[in-house]
Amino acid sequence: MWLHTSCDFTFNITVDTPFVLMLRPRSGANQWIAFEEYETIPSVPVSEFTDMYGNLCQRLVAPPGAFAIHTAAKVMTSDTIDQAPGAPFVEIQNLPENVLIYLLPSRYCEADRFSQMATEITAGELLGYNQVVAITRWLRNTISFDPYSSDSIVSAIEVNTRKHGVCRDFSHLAIAMCRSLSIPARMVVGYLHGLEPMDLHAWFEAYIGNRWYTFDATQDQMKDGYVIIGYGRDAADVAVYNQFGPALYPTSQQVHVEKI
Repeated sequence: MWLHTSCDFTFNITVDTPFVLMLRPRSGANQWIAFEEYETIPSVPVSEFTDMYGNLCQRLVAPPGAFAIHTAAKVMTSDTIDQAPGAPFVEIQNLPENVLIYLLPSRYCEADRFSQMATEITAGELLGYNQVVAITRWLRNTISFDPYSSDSIVSAIEVNTRKHGVCRDFSHLAIAMCRSLSIPARMVVGYLHGLEPMDLHAWFEAYIGNRWYTFDATQDQMKDGYVIIGYGRDAADVAVYNQFGPALYPTSQQVHVEKI
């Protein structure tokens, strides 16, 4: 399917402020970027680098005053989301080296704290894909989705305690439980066609059967329409913007995803 995505941020800058942005989706096995727009108002010099996860990141210094960032893309995405019930657990000694980092605890995914809980939730399931399905199902049935609780980033432990959160929080808890079972898991940030309310979205992938599979605990069933911007261990790695200076929040943020 063809999708048109766009994202607009506006900030009120008080002093020259360095930004590191992650707003460009990249072409890969499941998506092709056919057209892009990237504009800052006022126009400022922008440089780009690829981070350790392969994400496209942009650096700039925003001047004082109103500052706007506009991005848009025309993207061809996969018409289906691959699913593989019964796909096997991959033993640690057989994992690719670049996957091993996704087994470790990280800032928002305290995998070392969820072993017993994850074992109980997945009891009786085939090792691998079916365990991740059981974790995802438990999250849908136990954690309440609250789109207005995203003021601060919380860890998997905090999400499990308060039992509500946004897509990012669901992913943190799922990732922590997967890693506690020695299943590599990573966070993904991007767009989802038909998301309500529309915003940037987060989901997760688990490495099973010698490849990555997509899971989304906030959706009743997997569907097409995902556009990937970045991968990382947790939300700290996939922030669409980081600013360095006085604390800033966008004065406006608009996200659109339309099927072409």
